[in-house]
Amino acid sequence: MDALTDRKDYPGDLASPEQVLELANEYRTAALALVAQGKRGKPLTWAPFRLTAIHALELYLNALLLRGGARPSVVRGMRHDLVLRVEAATKMGLGLRVRTAAHLRGLHQTREYLITRYGPELAGTNSQVNRLAATLNEVAEKVEKLCLTSHEIGAAPLETRPPSNKVSDCNRVGN
Repeated sequence: MDALTDRKDYPGDLASPEQVLELANEYRTAALALVAQGKRGKPLTWAPFRLTAIHALELYLNALLLRGGARPSVVRGMRHDLVLRVEAATKMGLGLRVRTAAHLRGLHQTREYLITRYGPELAGTNSQVNRLAATLNEVAEKVEKLCLTSHEIGAAPLETRPPSNKVSDCNRVGN
């Protein structure tokens, strides 16, 4: 057996919120670089951008949730559900524009992540590229600001906070 198969923790369990934020930034950079690869009238050419952008969005929200004290297993239990992540992040102070929040809900409801990964026949049904880029940029900027400037977000793990705390519902997700 090697060191990877002997480990009991799940990949990412030991990652700090700062490391997850840094990873999100790298995916964002890659996504924005991939925009140039897309070609009008050829929806599949945008797939690498879409997949990378959606993954970056998920990572940004994960970083905020972890910064707020969510256990990695709780965040992992959300699977690829952006709605659960946004709801929890909103309770932690993430304020998104109405269009951005609606777009994130739409990404989840239309299963854009799965279509991008596995459904080339549905590639033309995805959201607009410029809307996805705008959503990515807004989430990135606002999460970074919250993670870097708010000291009270990570004050205590979610499971130890009183029910009146604005992030207390996060610990119920995925349990």
